[in-house]
Amino acid sequence: MPDYDPVDPPIALTIAGSDSGGGAGIQADLSAMTAHGVFGTAVVTATTAQNTRGVEDVHPVPPDHVASQYAAVADDFDVGAIKTGMLATAEIVETVTDSVADGGVPLVVDPVMVAATGDRLLSPAAEAAYGDLIAAATLVTPNAD
Repeated sequence: MPDYDPVDPPIALTIAGSDSGGGAGIQADLSAMTAHGVFGTAVVTATTAQNTRGVEDVHPVPPDHVASQYAAVADDFDVGAIKTGMLATAEIVETVTDSVADGGVPLVVDPVMVAATGDRLLSPAAEAAYGDLIAAATLVTPNAD
């Protein structure tokens, strides 16, 4: 198959969880990218069962699949920027850190720890794993909580 860039607009990558309610996560990131004329690609780190009232369940994606998703996007697209969101577990944080380490593109780290409803989205061990990812970041955008 020939190598080609199938789109003309700038390309960004969101690495985050999927919000079944549509108000956050990759759904919100991709909407924001589209609204600003950016072609959005995505690596799903977890799926959630949530709505405006709360988070019912979080199912992390296996870290090796997170790495495979990243490799597939990085192999085919000229990604100009990366934004992380909810990474869920220490293993996923470490996988993402390893994946983006040699990216050479601006990296925005949003260490999503708690949903707007107050429900916890990040394990305590994962909080501790963020050190290297934050060190690699161009910009960190933590919430006040």
